[in-house]
Amino acid sequence: MVFSSSVFLFLFLPVVLLGYYVLFRKSRRWQNIFLTVASLGFYAWGEPVFVLAMLGSIIGNWLLGLLLEKSGDKARKAIVATSVALNIGMLFVFKYLSFFVNAIAGSEILNIALPIGISFFTFQAMSYVLDIWRGRGQAQKNPLDVALYISFFPQLIAGPIVRYETVAEQIRGRMETLQDCMDGAERFMLGFAKKTLMANNLAPLAAAAFDSGTPTVAMAWIGAIAYTLQIYYDFSGYSDMAIGLGKMFGFHFLENFSHPYASRSVSEFWRRWHMSLGQWFRDYVYFPLGGSRVSKGRLLLNLFIVWFLTGAWHGANWTFFVWGLAHFALIATEKMTGFHKKAGWLGSVYTLLFIIFAWVLFRSSDLPSAFSYIAAMLGLSQSGLASAADLFWLQNSAFFLIAGALFAFPLAKKLPRGIFAAGLAVSYILALSYMFKGSYNPFIYFNF
Repeated sequence: MVFSSSVFLFLFLPVVLLGYYVLFRKSRRWQNIFLTVASLGFYAWGEPVFVLAMLGSIIGNWLLGLLLEKSGDKARKAIVATSVALNIGMLFVFKYLSFFVNAIAGSEILNIALPIGISFFTFQAMSYVLDIWRGRGQAQKNPLDVALYISFFPQLIAGPIVRYETVAEQIRGRMETLQDCMDGAERFMLGFAKKTLMANNLAPLAAAAFDSGTPTVAMAWIGAIAYTLQIYYDFSGYSDMAIGLGKMFGFHFLENFSHPYASRSVSEFWRRWHMSLGQWFRDYVYFPLGGSRVSKGRLLLNLFIVWFLTGAWHGANWTFFVWGLAHFALIATEKMTGFHKKAGWLGSVYTLLFIIFAWVLFRSSDLPSAFSYIAAMLGLSQSGLASAADLFWLQNSAFFLIAGALFAFPLAKKLPRGIFAAGLAVSYILALSYMFKGSYNPFIYFNF
């Protein structure tokens, strides 16, 4: 079930809102139980078998959290290590075991199905135990409260990654207000429009370029730019909807995007893009390793570890590993030389160019395909500069390319409130019409 579907909008969400605010409004305990059951049902709708894996994660981390809070100093590290091993172990089996077995065998002899959103809920599960260990939250005595934290349907499948310390008090002590509910509905509408109007209409253009095999120079660039915009509107749209839905139930999640394409360095880009993932690695990996307050050699090692893990987090494919290491190389160069601080507007240019080429790696099915596509962008293939088919695609997608490029920057923030509200209402109605047409709809980050 996806947020941008009629089943969710006109059946699941109204039923959950009705149950939460009408049937169980007088009891926080029953509201939490109801949200937990609804969230597990939401996940089971698309993953009826793998919901058992998530339940196992919930029960295991709940027990470890209780043990951690009751144990002395000597046992605490062992409990935390056990939690990390179990969570990473489950992630490895489902996400990476097939990749390594097949790489060693030289052929596809193992194919373990990947549960939707496993990287997201596994990182949240680890955060639960780690934050108890760090003194950033207390263990929940009721396993259903841990289940609500890990499985809450707005952010369950594609984030933002919610850390336990940010919502520990909200599980029992949140306050629902009419203003929050209205703000949440508006934020949901914005995300819905981003996903359904922008991402879904840019997807065919990106697919046409990447799936063509040998695109012309023009089509290669058009497709790369289309995907750069598609993945932004797809993922930030989901995050907007998740944050909005959370507000409708009294939860306040941290932001996940802040106009990343306006960045003047690659380091800044990753402070603006998928912020919850960057903050997770910063707090649970980078800082424990020593952060940047170490020797230059150790700093390089810390950055390498973080970006190797960031690439691996996205999937078991060589393209993701190279994508992560490319970011490591440029971010390490920025930190060592500081050249980006004096680059001015050129910083925006090189950052955006790097990100576009990096998204080609991210989008490609394998490294040969990625390098072939990049060669086409650089005019090193034999496919020519442009063709009549390129013009056809450009004419049919020009509006979404131009609008997508404009609104990827902080343009909407400068609009008067009335104009923004009217534009959002019109966009939401148009998005509904596109949804009913049944065009491309899956979220890109469901794969992670």
